[in-house]
Amino acid sequence: MEETAKRVTRRRVRTRARLLDAAFEVFAVKGFGRVSIEEICEAAGYSRGAFYSNFATLDELFFALYRERADLIASQVAEALAQDGPDLDVPASVDRVTEVLLLDVDWLLVKTDFLVHAARDAEVARALLDHRTRLREAIADRLRRARGHTALPAVLGGVDGAAHAVVAAYDGVTTQLLLDKDVETARGWLKRLLTALLTDGGGTPG
Repeated sequence: MEETAKRVTRRRVRTRARLLDAAFEVFAVKGFGRVSIEEICEAAGYSRGAFYSNFATLDELFFALYRERADLIASQVAEALAQDGPDLDVPASVDRVTEVLLLDVDWLLVKTDFLVHAARDAEVARALLDHRTRLREAIADRLRRARGHTALPAVLGGVDGAAHAVVAAYDGVTTQLLLDKDVETARGWLKRLLTALLTDGGGTPG
């Protein structure tokens, strides 16, 4: 009985993962507002019953997809920033973070759909703000641990200000990327912006 329950649980986990992967592909191509449950089920190779055993609505699936991908990125950013020990090697850290953050245009399309959706729904907006706070906190925590070893520009007002600036720079660069699809230019600009933001120009440590 217990073994059967484990098999059912594993199968359900696989089904949910396939639905999320299929939804990501379909949302990236068509946009959240133009996708039906049937299209996601067809892309995943499942019936509507499989969908409803995992998600109550398309909104719930969309939120689960965003949260899964966004949490992964936040942890990848934290890991990328943690590799230098107490010192923060800004150029090396920036290289690693830009590789993680830019990901691909498909993710940016889905992320932008979620942002527009959140702008019209207060509950979704709170969830999005929650994620952005966690991302900034991951960055700020790393900068805080480098305090005394790596100086930040005083104009940023400390590590929290620097973390806000990093996320703002990413938002700006990726907006352009959505329009021109030039990943290498976007990556180059993001590296330059983040290096300028995190390099002391005569300010005081952290």
